[in-house]
Amino acid sequence: MKNFLKITTFLAIFACWLWSTSFVGVKIGLQYQSPLQFAGIRFFLSGLYILPFCGNLMKSFRLIRQNRKEVLRLALFQTFLLYAMFYLGISLVPAAITAIIIGASPLFSAILAHLFLGDDKLTFRKMGSISLGMTGVVIIALSRGSFSWAEGKEFWGILILILANVAGSMGNVIVVKYRMGLPPLLLNSAQLMTGGLGLILLSIPFEGLSFGINEPEYYISLGWLSFMSAVAFSIWFILLRRPGIKVSELNVWKFLIPVFGAVLSWIILKDEYPEAIALMGMLLIGLSLIVLNVNHNKKNKDARNAKSPA
Repeated sequence: MKNFLKITTFLAIFACWLWSTSFVGVKIGLQYQSPLQFAGIRFFLSGLYILPFCGNLMKSFRLIRQNRKEVLRLALFQTFLLYAMFYLGISLVPAAITAIIIGASPLFSAILAHLFLGDDKLTFRKMGSISLGMTGVVIIALSRGSFSWAEGKEFWGILILILANVAGSMGNVIVVKYRMGLPPLLLNSAQLMTGGLGLILLSIPFEGLSFGINEPEYYISLGWLSFMSAVAFSIWFILLRRPGIKVSELNVWKFLIPVFGAVLSWIILKDEYPEAIALMGMLLIGLSLIVLNVNHNKKNKDARNAKSPA
């Protein structure tokens, strides 16, 4: 059982399930607090949650100081820019379009990995898997909302959300490029606290400061989102540092996030129910993961055969 819990596929699916629960929590939290400030507090708390698991605090702070450039670079892309642009973009774009663009993150991860990581090149099979997954995301998004276009603002919203995807994908590349830097848990803790603090500071001139929120619902959502982010990002950073893991292949699992999100909404929300078109999209996403993993398993088998004595 312990070995099963360490399997990359299981951990990737679990992290994606955790991320899929964020939509409900964010919706609740934003009823009581402004977007940037809520995100900043959420991620700063996430970093604090992880810190006690990183070993000796004095040694941890010393390592963070020694690797501050790595931390600042990652915090800029993985938390600050990603979530600042995400929250700004979703305020300008209809929900269905937002779901499609954010759901396209595996495509951006594959492109940036191809450009910046020498051992993670695009192949026809990877592109086929990503294309199937993207088609599934589009179908699910279309089944859950309608498109509405207002002059001007959607264009900028779409551009901002695309840049958010680029920032998040660049964060994945940075984690891999600096494999010999900070341990994954400590790196995640430091970048979440740094990025979260940056979002809080950014929120002050635009949103002011929110005090005296007395709603238990707000603190439950904030607590869950902070815990979820701490666990999900830590799992992802650990997986990205594993030998043989490719950014492009690992991020294809993120196609599961809209699937889990749709299923959770069917379970939790009274007015949500399964539709044939959404199930078709899920089927395509499942097929995309099969295509990817058939390729991955074949490569592993070939590698084992190559090492076996003739």
